This record gives sequence, structure tokens and C-alpha cells, in this order.
Amino acid sequence: MPQSHPRNHVLKALAPEDFALLRPSMHHVQLNIKAQLEVPYQPIEHVYFPEAGIASVVATMTGGRQSEVGIVGCDGMTGVAVILGQDSSPNETYIQVAGNGWCLPVENLRPVIAESQSLRASLLRYAHAFLVQSSRTALVNGHSKIEERLARWLLMVHDRTEGNKIYLTHEFLATMLGARRPGVTTALQMLEYRGLVHARRGEITIVDRAGMIKLTHGAYGDEEQRHFGLASA
Repeated sequence: MPQSHPRNHVLKALAPEDFALLRPSMHHVQLNIKAQLEVPYQPIEHVYFPEAGIASVVATMTGGRQSEVGIVGCDGMTGVAVILGQDSSPNETYIQVAGNGWCLPVENLRPVIAESQSLRASLLRYAHAFLVQSSRTALVNGHSKIEERLARWLLMVHDRTEGNKIYLTHEFLATMLGARRPGVTTALQMLEYRGLVHARRGEITIVDRAGMIKLTHGAYGDEEQRHFGLASA
């Protein structure tokens, strides 16, 4: 990977001297669907910088109910808990859309964070952006209709993937939205009826992005777009 042209946004934003501190310990990996990157309450051994694909950060309640609290694509990195000085997270992180990226052992990351104040500041900026995303997700899940939540989620995945096709099942969508599968199916049918998406088994094609943004009624707004330079300052 050329130092001056990394595809991951976090790596791209680093000063050349900070990227040079990380590069010797990084190796390229395939990120296969359902690959588990972080296990709840277990030590985080590696952080990942996706260049393609999507990782899902999922919270689990007592009894097994799950809901996604954040997504990570080419915009970010896993291991936010490590950046914040923790060894583990209560959440699970796994790949929901296959891709590839860069893997860095935590044992190699900690010393360089301690060495470089500018590197630490850069990674903390992303940690803040991820926490903003999570807080927005909590707000939307509490106040928006399921079709608005679905449209927002599809838009956020669309921001982080190439092309207009997203490969996911209705069951996966239900977990991501913390909703029942029949409700997700009905919401998806509504989006398709309005001409916003085209859905087939295991595949959703974004047809009318502007229409989907309008449908969210603000659930997908400046905070969701700002990280990709799509929003006003």
C-alpha cells in the first residue's frame, strides 16, 4: 500500500510520520462475512482498518436480543475501546459485508500511541466520530419509524461501499435494526414500492438515494454525511 495513498480514511488522515510508525506492523487481510473481530469482554488483540466491506458493532441484552450500535467501513477502524485506553468492549464486532483491509496487533499499536501525540489525537478524533454515530443511532432507534431507520442504515452502508448493490439477508437486517424480521420485510417492500430500492433475495440495490434521504425525515442528516464530506460545514 503506497504511503501517500491509503484507501482507509483514518490512515489517509494520518501525518506521514505517524503512518510510518504503524506501517511495519500492519498486514493486509481478507475480511470474510461473519468473521468475528471482537468478542464481548475478551481482550482485543487486533484492530482493523477496512478498505472494503463493513464491520458491525452489535450490543446484546440479557436474553440474547441484539441490535447494531455502530458500523465501520473504509471510514474508520475497529478497536475504539483500545484507543480509549481499555482492553475490551462489551460489544461484539463482526463482518457483515465481506471486504479487505489492514490488521494491526494491539501490542504494536499501544507503544506508538504513547510515542506520538499527533497519532493519538488523530485516532481519538475517529473515536469521537464513532461515538457520535452511536449516539445518533440510539436517537433514531428511539424516535424514527422502521422504514426511516432502514433507509438511514442502507444510506450509511452505501456511503461505505462501492456501487449501488448491498448484499444482505432480511434476517441480518432485522438484527442490525433491532427489529422483527416481518417488520423489516414490510419496510423494505415499502421502500421498493416507492421506487427507492430494488430488492431480491440477499441483495438490495439503491435506486433513488435522494428519495431515501428525504424519506428519513432527518434521521440521515449532517452528522451521517459530514464524515464523508457530503454535509455543509
